[in-house]
Amino acid sequence: MYNEKVMEHFRNPRNMGDLEDKDIEIEVGNPACGDLMKVFLKVGEKKGVKIIEDIKFKTFGCGAAIATSSVATELVKGESLDDAEKLEFRDISEELGDLPNIKMHCSQLASVGVHEAIYQYRKKNNMEISEKLEKSHEEALNTLEATEEKREQI
Repeated sequence: MYNEKVMEHFRNPRNMGDLEDKDIEIEVGNPACGDLMKVFLKVGEKKGVKIIEDIKFKTFGCGAAIATSSVATELVKGESLDDAEKLEFRDISEELGDLPNIKMHCSQLASVGVHEAIYQYRKKNNMEISEKLEKSHEEALNTLEATEEKREQI
């Protein structure tokens, strides 16, 4: 079902764990399967540009959810906030050599997690928030609420 690259990121996830000197900690969920993802973000500055100095995650979910979280953090670590904001779920899937269609929601969860961390950082620091981040934030709120409701029913 999964290719070797997905399995490699599942078995040896990059950037997994807590981040002690984080600027932001967020949680997002996926109501389709009940997966939860926490993202820890540390922002630095290089030549006047805000960059993702460090990013870590903790994901409660299947192998695809862990692999997509791993890849998402790899794709944005060291990038500017503006560039990291451009991350799409398809970028994550393509980096993994394409996920089965039934698991595409995992890459969506990972991209929403990155976007929500950036959103919360920008909000906390009174920075401009793009329309794309506003939409992603609304999605993050809605899906987390629905995920929590689903988990309570179990």
